[in-house]
Amino acid sequence: MNLQGAYLGVAAQAVTLLGEREVAASWEKPSALAEMTVGGLAGHLMHQIFSVSAVLQEPASAEAPIPLLEHYARAVWVDEPLDGEANTGIRARGEQIASEGAQPLLERARAALAELQAELPAMPGDAAVFIPWGGWALTLNDFLVTRMMELAVHMDDLAVSVGITTPEITGAAFEPVLTLLTHLSVRRHGQAALLRALSRVERAPSAINAL
Repeated sequence: MNLQGAYLGVAAQAVTLLGEREVAASWEKPSALAEMTVGGLAGHLMHQIFSVSAVLQEPASAEAPIPLLEHYARAVWVDEPLDGEANTGIRARGEQIASEGAQPLLERARAALAELQAELPAMPGDAAVFIPWGGWALTLNDFLVTRMMELAVHMDDLAVSVGITTPEITGAAFEPVLTLLTHLSVRRHGQAALLRALSRVERAPSAINAL
């Protein structure tokens, strides 16, 4: 399975999760993430589908794509505190998306997913796509990895928030997500910290969080 197929599979799982009755029933309640309602978290989750649709509508990028890890090195939100401008904006956008309500959002997400299922498989993975909120380009494959990571992480957040089982994503999606998070963890904590956390419980650090 290529990355387009892997992304579409995870996106379909996210839309299915959005449709669970527990999500709609808890829409206005606090989520497992600080300062986000369940609805706001669901809105942020669906943004990982809507943002792919938006990027594919951008004109073809004349810029050379930057490496995936450079994308995260440039992203302000990665090292910003919870109350920083970028993270505050991310939460506000999620709540704004949620304001349309659970059922209308579900219908819009299903429609967006159907369009991507028709369009995305024919696109070359090495094509450069412009990321308007960053101001630079990535390859389509690298951009899809960023969206799969967000989908995987926030499906867990949303499932935990409403007390249901976290969906397991396929290996074709999990492997690039795990690779990305591993590299980001090493960048933040160093090689030794990650090696000890995975192999030496007696020397394991207190955290190896990637983000």
